[in-house]
Amino acid sequence: MRRVLILGSTGSIGTQALEVIRAHPGRFDVVGLSAGSQREAMARQAAEFGVEHTALGADEAEQLVRDVEADVVLNGITGSVGLGPTIAALEAGRTLALANKESLIVGGDLVTAIAAPGQIVPVDSEHSAIAQALRSGEPGEVRRLVLTASGGPFRGRTRAELASVTPAQALAHPTWDMGRVVTTNSATLVNKGLEVIEAHLLFGVDYADIDVVVHPQSIVHSMVEFVDGSTIAQASPPDMRLPISLGLDWPHRVSGVGRPLDWTTAATWTFEPLDEEAFPAVALAKHVGRAGGTYPAVFNAANEQAVDAFHEGALAFTGIVDTVRRVVDSHEAPDGLTRETLAEAEEWARRAADRMIAAAQ
Repeated sequence: MRRVLILGSTGSIGTQALEVIRAHPGRFDVVGLSAGSQREAMARQAAEFGVEHTALGADEAEQLVRDVEADVVLNGITGSVGLGPTIAALEAGRTLALANKESLIVGGDLVTAIAAPGQIVPVDSEHSAIAQALRSGEPGEVRRLVLTASGGPFRGRTRAELASVTPAQALAHPTWDMGRVVTTNSATLVNKGLEVIEAHLLFGVDYADIDVVVHPQSIVHSMVEFVDGSTIAQASPPDMRLPISLGLDWPHRVSGVGRPLDWTTAATWTFEPLDEEAFPAVALAKHVGRAGGTYPAVFNAANEQAVDAFHEGALAFTGIVDTVRRVVDSHEAPDGLTRETLAEAEEWARRAADRMIAAAQ
């Protein structure tokens, strides 16, 4: 039986993880839960699963990780506040099922230096797909990674057409049901840019060999191209319980977590290039990833401020990535990478983004 500690248990990832566990009694033992603020909801989960150890907030979650014996820690916390629990899980030698991409992206070399080979198991559907496809060959046989993107609700629109997008329209994602920041990031494709950085850090593939292709059906979750010209793709109907289940018990598969594709009915899958003029976030993210250090933290923090400003009516939709670019361009990285310098860089980025947004009004 695998002992599981779930961080962010009341959020989308956490609740779906508990669905998987509930459906497979005897396979998993939930030994701890943490939530951001929903104390009562977490208490109900703890009562159902017989969990004695709980935490509220990121600081308590980090201590919980250090104190509770677990085989796997599922980090489903939202935002860069998940960095502390991520580091704690790795330092404690736990398998880290990582849904909190921001902690890896912001932490960068700070996180990868701690992680043992194979200790981080990705839970993002795209990176889970790549991890599955990579089992088809040796690391030296990989030519490139191809991340798929749905294109969001504004696929096909020009930059000029995007200027008038409203917050309500930005939250109408065609495939996934997510929170405000992540859904908006999917509309701007900032989320895909973050995933490119994550792919580089997880799999050690150069940014020049990581591509993004638009796949509106969201059936092929990502692909790996090998040196002999073969491409291995992972395909399934969109359902986060599949990558979550793999994260909980990697490399073993959990039966019945998702429905398979129906090959008896006609279907069409399409792929198209990314319009980088209308959606410049991916190219900016690659630039930030190559710069490394505190730049990804600045990128992420400035974006969060810009997303909030957009939803408050203080910034146009196209102004989100434009603001992030200006903040990144004005950043001067400090010497050394520590949790303290990362926190300082994030705070600087938030203040800089706020100033730029206010000045533009």
